[in-house]
Parts: sequence; structure tokens; C-alpha cells
Amino acid sequence: MTAAIPLILGSGSPRRKKILQELGCAFRAVAAEAAEIHDATDPVRTVAENALAKYRACRRRHAAAALITADTLVWFEGRLIGKPVDLEEAAGFLRSFSGRVQTVFTGLALGMPGTEPEIRVEASSVLFKTLSEAAISEYLERTRPLDRAGAYDIDENGELLIAGYSGSYTNIMGLPQETVRDWLARNGL
Repeated sequence: MTAAIPLILGSGSPRRKKILQELGCAFRAVAAEAAEIHDATDPVRTVAENALAKYRACRRRHAAAALITADTLVWFEGRLIGKPVDLEEAAGFLRSFSGRVQTVFTGLALGMPGTEPEIRVEASSVLFKTLSEAAISEYLERTRPLDRAGAYDIDENGELLIAGYSGSYTNIMGLPQETVRDWLARNGL
């Protein structure tokens, strides 16, 4: 990483931190507080605008840093699914996903100081196993679902729920490592 330009991950997500750490980057994670939109008809616009709002909030506080912000949502049967409000809603999400395919969208805003951010949206598909009530209960007991879009994490006990996926595994976790790695390399970070 260029010593003169610090890298900031505008996220409090432990999964996003883990993904960036796996790239061997020196960075600092800060929460990105911003008002988010929820356009039920347009998942791409929703995650892109939310990532950009988080980026702008971080940029105001970190003018001299390289910034990465992200927003992840699940698109399932024509509706956007965010984080569940409670365990009952989490269980309901998992019941509805049983045996079906969903798409995970992550919007990214990536930028260097003094430049306009690059906005990217990545999509991955996830096929769920047919889930019994026992499997749902076991997953909810073993995993904290309330801070995850769709109430699940492919990387933490995902084998209990997921039959397969296409696209980026780390996108499903909340930060597409391949896209971030390419951006870091292009910018000498």
C-alpha cells in the first residue's frame, strides 16, 4: 500500500474486514453512517446508491484516504431482503428461501482522494437446500443472523443452508474480493 495514502474501509462488518485482511492490506475500518434508500423494484440502484451515500459520509471525514464502501442486499422473487429485525423474521426469510435461488447484490464505491468514486455492482446467485424446521433452528442457534442481509452468512455455517452458488463467494459475504483486489492493484495500493 502507498504509505502516503491510508486505506479506509467504510464498514463495521466483520465479514468485510475479514475479506480485506485476506488481501493483505493495511487499512482502518470505520462505520459509515448514511441514510439508505430501499427501492423495492431496483436492487442494482439501491445497493449502488447506498454504497455511494456511505462513501460520501466517509469522504467528509477522511478527505486524504483511499475509500471502500459497500452495501449488500438479497433479491428474492421480486423483492429486496435486508437484515431481519428479529429471530422470527430471520426464520421466515430462511423458510422462504428453502429450495429456491436468490441473488445477492453488492454495491461498491471505491475512490482515491480528490477523484470521483468508481461505482460497481456485483451479483451472485445462491441456491438453498430444502430446509427443515430443525435445520433452520440449528442455523439460528449457531449463527447471529440479525446483522446479515437475508439472515444468513455463506461463510459461517453456510453448509447447513446452501446447496450451491454461482459468482463470487466473497460477494455473497458482502465484499467481492476480486473487484476490490483489481481496484487496489490499479491504484497502487
